[in-house]
Amino acid sequence: MHTLEIVLLVLMFGAASGLLARYVKFIPLPLLQIALGCALSWPQAGLHIGFDPELFLMLFIPPLLFADGWRIPKREFFALHRPILRLALGLVFFTVIGLGYFIHWLIPSMPMPVAFALAAVLSPTDAVAVSAITRNLGMPTKTMHILEGESLLNDASGLVALKFAVAAAMTGAFSWMEVGRSFAWIAIGGVVVGALLGWAFGYVRNLVTRRIGDTVSTQMVLLLLLLPFAAYIMGERLGVSGILAAVAAGIATNFTDLDRGRFVTERMQSNDAWEMVESAFNGAIFLLLGIQLPTLIREAEGRSDYNWWQLAGLIVAITVVAMLLRAIWLHIGVQGALRKVYHKGALGHNPTFLLTALATVAGIRGAVTLAGALSIPLLLPSGQAFPSRDLVVMLAAGVIITTLLIGSVGLPWILHKMPAVKEHATDREERHARVAACHAALVALQAEEAAPGSSGEQALRAAVLGRVAQDYRERLNALDDTSDPDLVKLRERVQHGKTLELDMGLRLKGVQAEREEIYRLRRKHLINDDSLRRLVSELDLAEVAINRRMEAAQLNRQVAEAALEEARRNEAEQTQSTPAIGSGANTPAHTEKQTTVSSAASGADLMAPDVGIQDSRH
Repeated sequence: MHTLEIVLLVLMFGAASGLLARYVKFIPLPLLQIALGCALSWPQAGLHIGFDPELFLMLFIPPLLFADGWRIPKREFFALHRPILRLALGLVFFTVIGLGYFIHWLIPSMPMPVAFALAAVLSPTDAVAVSAITRNLGMPTKTMHILEGESLLNDASGLVALKFAVAAAMTGAFSWMEVGRSFAWIAIGGVVVGALLGWAFGYVRNLVTRRIGDTVSTQMVLLLLLLPFAAYIMGERLGVSGILAAVAAGIATNFTDLDRGRFVTERMQSNDAWEMVESAFNGAIFLLLGIQLPTLIREAEGRSDYNWWQLAGLIVAITVVAMLLRAIWLHIGVQGALRKVYHKGALGHNPTFLLTALATVAGIRGAVTLAGALSIPLLLPSGQAFPSRDLVVMLAAGVIITTLLIGSVGLPWILHKMPAVKEHATDREERHARVAACHAALVALQAEEAAPGSSGEQALRAAVLGRVAQDYRERLNALDDTSDPDLVKLRERVQHGKTLELDMGLRLKGVQAEREEIYRLRRKHLINDDSLRRLVSELDLAEVAINRRMEAAQLNRQVAEAALEEARRNEAEQTQSTPAIGSGANTPAHTEKQTTVSSAASGADLMAPDVGIQDSRH
């Protein structure tokens, strides 16, 4: 089968696996894609793909790491930098050394540099796989931010460590002092090159689009998609880490995006394009792993002294030791930093045994591990085969599958045992932002009242402004504060939420009816395709906005209902425990009731204090 046909087939099955995962929800998407890949390569007459290691690394890794750097929440990344850096740098070093020596002891025929290369390949973790497993299971938000930050940086640090290990295997020379100096130069240089390139791209993009507007959005999105490859190639040509350059370019580009609020078309196209690229590349990597797996097993059995069961035992032993090293480092190297950020309020859970167990099981290996293993050269400079390469790739693939299986079972079980966080910071700040945005809109509308014009124009403007302002006031009513213990106000907020949900639902039905009518007109040949695309695009954007507002209204209504229910329960308890009238204990009990209800409601509140709203007005 030709290479082009194989590429198209992999992309097609990658998309199909995403659809299938919607129905087979108990199997994580990466495992499903690996299984599909194995099915495609079975029997021996099935697909087989040969890789150019350098081309594979350059094709898959830069866009995935750039996207991670572009999307990661920067505020949380810097607020949680201590535990993230200790995991991304300290744990990688700890894993490479500890696991490397263990692998060499376990497999004496594997040279020490190759054992270190395998350990380096196994050091990066995959937060995307963790997110896929824990979706809708109540994964603590801040814990997920730490895992995402770790995954972003240990992908880079692990692959840089792999580069040194492979160089030692290729040349036979190794010096810790030289490695330390080279690592510092390569890492710092890669970050600087990537950051400068990302900043330069952002500066030129802002300069161009501010002069000619959003009309070149398609070209800008294409350049953005090519930016990670440019950063990687430039870094490698300059003798620094192209991987870190791609990461730094993604982070720098995200910062330049903060000044591009009015370029709506480009932003929407960029988000859609990157979602497609990430989905296609992640899916392709796991499908390729499945396609390669039967061949890897046969070659590992044929070129080593191990049978299938012995290979399985090696995989289990390496996985157990890797997880044990992670648990040890979490306890001795990270728990102190977690405790500090917890006391500062930057972490929702106290670092207990369960949190350590959660972070340990979340050390799933994924796409970067496979890409790193497949990037190992086929031949030494002498022309001989790279020692134990097939065994390295086979063991790496086995550890990926094993950690995915452990995570699929262990993560839901641990999350079920963990206490729920009462206050959801992300929901609260989103609600605060919605309130602040509504107030800003009302201030802008008030400024429009003073616009000059004839008496007729001013009357028309006043009528329209009144209707628009009323819409914003109704949204503010639905976002009202739940920290007030007044049951009447809580009931009003629940009612406002239901009203807003009904309003959004009716608007949605109207938009859907409009779309059906437009398609009917096209089927009757009363409008052409150009008109169809323009009109449907308008309705699609309107439906997306309505759905987002409906989700927000549902969340706010649920929070208000929870606060109202807790307030009623506390009031009933206080009524039962209050002495008879005239006993003189009524006033303290009433005070205690108000304090209890206020505390309970504020725990479920999703809005910041009024001070923040006042600040947003100015």
